[in-house]
Order: sequence, then C-alpha cells, then structure tokens
Amino acid sequence: MTNIVVLIKQVPDTWSERKLSEDDYTLDREAADAVLDEINERAVEEALKIKEADGGEVTILTAGPDRATDAIRKALSMGADKAIHIKDDALHGSDAVQTAYVLARALGTVEGVELVIAGNEATDGRVGAIPAMIAEYLELPHLTHLRKLTLEGETLKGERETDEGIFHIEAQLPAIVSVNEKINEPRFPSFKGIMAAKKKEVTVVSLAEIDVEPTDVGLENAGSVVNSSTPKPPKTAGERVTDEGDGGTKVAEYLVGQKII
Repeated sequence: MTNIVVLIKQVPDTWSERKLSEDDYTLDREAADAVLDEINERAVEEALKIKEADGGEVTILTAGPDRATDAIRKALSMGADKAIHIKDDALHGSDAVQTAYVLARALGTVEGVELVIAGNEATDGRVGAIPAMIAEYLELPHLTHLRKLTLEGETLKGERETDEGIFHIEAQLPAIVSVNEKINEPRFPSFKGIMAAKKKEVTVVSLAEIDVEPTDVGLENAGSVVNSSTPKPPKTAGERVTDEGDGGTKVAEYLVGQKII
C-alpha cells in the first residue's frame, strides 16, 4: 500500500486569452476560464493506477484562491480520496521558489506520505522546476519529466525522454516524481465519481497552519520580478502568394524576409 500525494494547479484555460494584470504584472486569473491543468490530470491518473494495483490512498494538494476548489473537485471526481487546499491571500504574487517552499511545508504535515506525483510543468508559468525544488527542500530523491513510471516494492523506476535519448532511472521511496504528457491518458470522471467527490474531505489550511511566515511569500518578497510586459500583436490576414510558376521562390523569399529560414 502506497500513500500518494498529487500536486495540482488550477490554470487559465489554454484556449482562452491569457494576460497579465496591469498593476503588478501577475497573471490575471479572472481574465480567462479556470481549469485543472491537463498535465495534472495525468499525474492524478498515474496515482490512481498505482493505488488500484497496490492499494493505498491518494491525496490532492494545491495552493490557490477560492476558485481552485473546482480543480480539486475535478481531481476528486476522478477517484482521489481527499484534498488539502492551501488558501491565503499572502500567497499572491509568489514566485516558483516560494511556491515550492509552501508546498514542501504542507507536504510535511501529511502523515505517512511515500510518493509525491506532479506534472512536469504548468501551462501558465512553464517553470518546470517546482517538483525538483520541493525535493531539495525535503531532501528526497526525485525523478522528473517521466514518460513511464513503475513501482516495484519500495523502488521507483522511470523513463525520461530527452533530445539525447531515453534514460532509465530509479529511486527508493519516499520520493518525488513529475510526469510528462506521454505518461498516460487520464480517465473521464464518471457520474458516480462526480457525486462522490461532493462528500470527500477537503481540508483548507492557511500559511500559519503550515508554519510559513507572510514574509516568506508574496510579490514583495519574491526573488523574481516582472517589470513590464508587451501583449502579443493581433493576428493579421497574412500575405497571399499567387503562383505564376515562381510560387516556390516567392514563398522562400517571404520566409527569409521573416527570418523563419
């Protein structure tokens, strides 16, 4: 039996128009529909597969505002057992290092956790380093960017795919892993699962309850700062090329002019 914690994040829908707030350049989360990040669905799925094979319990952990409850319920409806929601206004504007610290502190309050599973990177920030940062804070082994994961007793084995090839790596529990989009295909919540999720335990905690000081987090204390932002330009109609026998040459000249080739 393995007790697993899955890290999830509610993010702006990738199909929505995403932008930064004009006052402090943090992500404007009210400007777009909020959804459970797809890579987190794969992390939940992997945890559920391990639970179904070996038994145990799956706990969801997230940090975010009130609306993050929707993402939690989605994960619970897939089959996770319970959830912890870190909710505190002081978290606003926290950078990746601060977020990793907060999640590490929260993980320290979960009794008997043996395995932490996360997505390799969120679609809003795309930092891709928080699982490794948490592992450093907790002094645990970590296997990141996995396309395949197996658990044999107390040993984790994984495959990491890079431009240099496929690496076969392993570690002993307790450990932290992050998975990529090739790890699995997440299940759709059933009607029974959706109804059951409404009754599952969601524990809401503040920073004080996990022994995090307000000076450790937040925009004013962040190690990275955004000083300005430039919205992406509006889409144009493009340029039509009439092929009069020299269409290939015109296309090539256009691509060169745009510094695409």
